[in-house]
Amino acid sequence: MRFGYWLPVFGGWLRNVPDEGMAATWDYARRLAVRSEELGYDLTLVAELFLNDIKGPAAPALDAWTTAAALAAVTTRLELMVAVRPTFHSPAIFAKQAANLDRISGGRLALNVVSSWWSDEARRYGVRFERHDDRYARTDEWLQVVTGAWSEPEFSFRGQHYEVEACVLEPKPARRPVIYAGGESEAAKSLIARACDAYVMHGDPPERVAPKIADMRRRRGALGLPPMQHGMAAYVIVRASEAEAERERARITDVSEGSPGYANYRDFLQNTQLEQQVSREDYSVSNRGLRAGLVGTPEQVADQIRRFEAAGVDLLLLQCSPQLEEMERFAAEVMPLLR
Repeated sequence: MRFGYWLPVFGGWLRNVPDEGMAATWDYARRLAVRSEELGYDLTLVAELFLNDIKGPAAPALDAWTTAAALAAVTTRLELMVAVRPTFHSPAIFAKQAANLDRISGGRLALNVVSSWWSDEARRYGVRFERHDDRYARTDEWLQVVTGAWSEPEFSFRGQHYEVEACVLEPKPARRPVIYAGGESEAAKSLIARACDAYVMHGDPPERVAPKIADMRRRRGALGLPPMQHGMAAYVIVRASEAEAERERARITDVSEGSPGYANYRDFLQNTQLEQQVSREDYSVSNRGLRAGLVGTPEQVADQIRRFEAAGVDLLLLQCSPQLEEMERFAAEVMPLLR
């Protein structure tokens, strides 16, 4: 099992707590990334949204790609999984920028390809927002251009959404970045099985995750492709007693219609195709993280992680609040139980 974490580019993960003690600033991001390497974390996921999904559109949010470039210069081992949305990036130009960043980092760049969901953000930034399956069709072509430019001396492509002719990209990436993606619709799963290296999931209990992994393994095998990695988002609360952990869960799961993130909650539900209904309590923290059940004593959390490992999960992408202090607690109290 590898342990990664979401970089708090939005200043936290809780929609009902205005100040979580981790400001959306470069200073905090740098301090967290440097410390995470010392603690033994493997990876950080840098989300890409131009507006703040958690604290409300008027709140600060760090840009993913300039932040990742800066992190590459102050870290030495951490894998940098940076989210990218094809609707916001021309593929050939992006391929050039990503290749350069991969070389700066010494081959540590990875992509988290996201086919977008926030129509209001797209409108505010002047980007066309397409229907669900059309966004995945665009992502399919976008990936063909990016990976083709990374691998071919000259690359040409003509599709419905993109066209490039004799594109030359030098230098190539130090190594081809791992491509992660998530999604629960048929369009998403079909594309990910065919074109990506790793499948990342929202939080769910092991008994719900295991069939998803089995399905992706079946799809991958039918295509004659090598096995994928499987990651999952999870919000973690570690306390000395189960009662203390449950008190913290109760404190953070109260998102109301008047909270800054509630309008985004409705937008998210309208523009995604999920396999199950998301409650307001689920949405109190992002990515259904609490459904993973990593809430309790160190021993209880470690036991649950073992269940995920048995189900086929090999990467946990942790969220917690405040991020640095809780990651230190997890590294000190849970990781040793799993070694």
